[in-house]
Amino acid sequence: MQGTVDGFSYGLVTPVAAFLMACLGGALGLRCTTRSLRHDDTFKAGWLALGATSIGTGIWTMHFIAMMGFSVTQAPINYDRPITFASLGVAVLMVGIGIFIVGYRGATALTLVTGGTITGLGVATMHYLGMAGMRFQGRIEYDTLTVALSVVIAVVAATAALWAAVSVHGFLASLGASLVMGVAVSGMHYTAMAAVSVHLHGAGAAGGSGDTATSLLLPMLIGPAVFLILAAVVVMFDPLLVMGDPDWQRPARTPHRPGVPAPRHVPSYYGEPANWTARPAGRTVGRAARRTVPRGGHRSQDW
Repeated sequence: MQGTVDGFSYGLVTPVAAFLMACLGGALGLRCTTRSLRHDDTFKAGWLALGATSIGTGIWTMHFIAMMGFSVTQAPINYDRPITFASLGVAVLMVGIGIFIVGYRGATALTLVTGGTITGLGVATMHYLGMAGMRFQGRIEYDTLTVALSVVIAVVAATAALWAAVSVHGFLASLGASLVMGVAVSGMHYTAMAAVSVHLHGAGAAGGSGDTATSLLLPMLIGPAVFLILAAVVVMFDPLLVMGDPDWQRPARTPHRPGVPAPRHVPSYYGEPANWTARPAGRTVGRAARRTVPRGGHRSQDW
């Protein structure tokens, strides 16, 4: 029996909410990756990990918010919790691999293609693994060409996102990039959902399944949503992370070679009467303060 599928049970509420969640995760990921470029120590890995988790969590949350609007008229839908959360782990892990490749190797053509392919395949895997966690009296079938198109969209979107993560630094530019990411991720999701057809076993149950799916998904979305809010708070409390560091605000610096410490200002106590009394006691400054020999031949010390 062919099931009647409705992907917009709540109208535009779920698509818009899903799009905004994808944009939030993308924006946080972009800004965290930008911040990581300012660090070459252990903090770099921390910012990259936070960015990857933000993007992966945003994509996963977007997917299941959109799935709240998915229903099969003749059968209620349930979700397998272990498989559902496993899809979250896949999303964060695969996005993290792509982010770390580009974050440490730079935005070269090879790293972008490699990282984008891994990340895109991870996003597609997250989507179809999440779909495999659906439980109802029937089975899901997919159109092969539409599935292939959704995977291509995921890879292209992931590659563009990785490029933006290391190349876009201004606040407005990052905002625009996050909106593009939201459109791409949402487009991938609804393209994949267009490949779905449902075949029911027997007559099924009467009535819609939207309420059942919503009651199951909402508790599972609370944790990831709270994480994204906390990550947004971390970003908001770092002015450089939000607004960037424009060139006209940077103090002038004298160029120096990599690996050579920058010169420090050493106050000169000689020739600066105002600083003479500030000379540290028990220390000599300069060669002239070591020892002097007057014309009479008597040696004196200046300590």
